[in-house]
Amino acid sequence: MARSLTEPKARKAAMNAPTPAIPERIRAHVQRLWDYHDLRHELRPCDVGVGLGGHDLGVADHVVDLYRGGFFPLIVFTGANAPTTVERFPRGEAVHYRERALDRGVPDSAIAVEPRSTNTAENIEYTRELLAAKGIRCASMLLVSRPYQQRRAFATAKKIWPEVELVCSSQRLPLDEYVQSIGDVNRVINMLVGDTQRVEVYARRGFAIAQEVPSEVKEAYAHLVEAGYTTRLVTD
Repeated sequence: MARSLTEPKARKAAMNAPTPAIPERIRAHVQRLWDYHDLRHELRPCDVGVGLGGHDLGVADHVVDLYRGGFFPLIVFTGANAPTTVERFPRGEAVHYRERALDRGVPDSAIAVEPRSTNTAENIEYTRELLAAKGIRCASMLLVSRPYQQRRAFATAKKIWPEVELVCSSQRLPLDEYVQSIGDVNRVINMLVGDTQRVEVYARRGFAIAQEVPSEVKEAYAHLVEAGYTTRLVTD
């Protein structure tokens, strides 16, 4: 009997346990990559707000906050599924983002959904096609992503849709708060490392425009790879 009573308590305690913190031995390196990907663009009104799909529902929340702030009259949520999101968003990332926005009071008439894209280049290309099909002129776009995806999203969008005026934004959370919101410190660090690698690799492959990568960022990236944060790396 004691076993049956204590097991539910143990499971509840595990669910409520705080997310492990960033290990101190690598904190400075993680912070350096985090700061590098934050483009710090000044927000300004745009024709369309685009929320890039992924595992982070905070993207949808930030899009809603910007919509309410009057930064754009139309939202496009873009994204199908990936192995890392299919369990959480079985109907597709963009579909679940739309549902989140509707739950928060955004009118359905202000939301368009692009449900096919499976990478950032497709996010941008299919969004452009969607807007063109609707006869919507888009000279400026406020592109919302996960914080560590900003730089890659910018570089990709400038390659795919160079004529559009681009502003990038993400939820304004300090690194530790973001880790807590995601609930998985290793996932955040691996994603940071993977996106840092992609900035250079994707530019070489012609998927994105080139971005400057300072030597201290390269050093931080190398330290984290050596420390074993390699699950999101692509073959170069």
